[in-house]
Amino acid sequence: MTPDRSAPGRRTTPVRILVCDDHAVVRAGLLALLDSAPDIEVVGEAGTGEEALALAAKLTPDVVLMDLQLGEGIDGVETTRRLTSAEHTPSGASPHVLVLTTYDTDADITRAIEAGATGYLLKAERPDELFAAIHAAAEGRTALSAPVAGRVMANLRRPRPTLTDRERDILAQLARGLGNRDIARALFISEATVKTHLRRIYDKLGVDTRAGAVAVAKERRLLP
Repeated sequence: MTPDRSAPGRRTTPVRILVCDDHAVVRAGLLALLDSAPDIEVVGEAGTGEEALALAAKLTPDVVLMDLQLGEGIDGVETTRRLTSAEHTPSGASPHVLVLTTYDTDADITRAIEAGATGYLLKAERPDELFAAIHAAAEGRTALSAPVAGRVMANLRRPRPTLTDRERDILAQLARGLGNRDIARALFISEATVKTHLRRIYDKLGVDTRAGAVAVAKERRLLP
């Protein structure tokens, strides 16, 4: 069957979907649920990112329903990045990716959207919401769970922290995994100065750990 990629509202064939989740029981439940929708056709299932890439190239689905945590191998974000890159599909037509996960942290949402995901849904959604999101994704329209949409809007409205050049330098060294002594050596400053800057960075980012500072900096695109 050739996928119908016509304008929204004119689809005459079911949405062709590939399910990617590393839990067999979860996949079975999703397949049973999706099979109950007459306008959705499951064309394949994958348990790993690598398998999803291979099947997507072979089956050319309209939408890939993607979990983020896939066990061994590449994760859902990297799989999404490769799926939405035309260079990874023989026809040059990339499928839309709809993330379906239990994780709703800012970092997960940001990474998935930046990787090219069309939508981001939580597994707690009602079946009718899932079906609607699949159709929206097939048409290239954004589909977000209400909690996810709330987080996205909150992040957009949140004032961007203003860091000094020195604070950015120290953040960059933190992201490399360096300790205070190594940071001091790399930047030709004292350890006491590093500690002072770290306290200021923590206050500005609203965190109290090195890992937290790096995570927030990446979420807010404060690091290159």
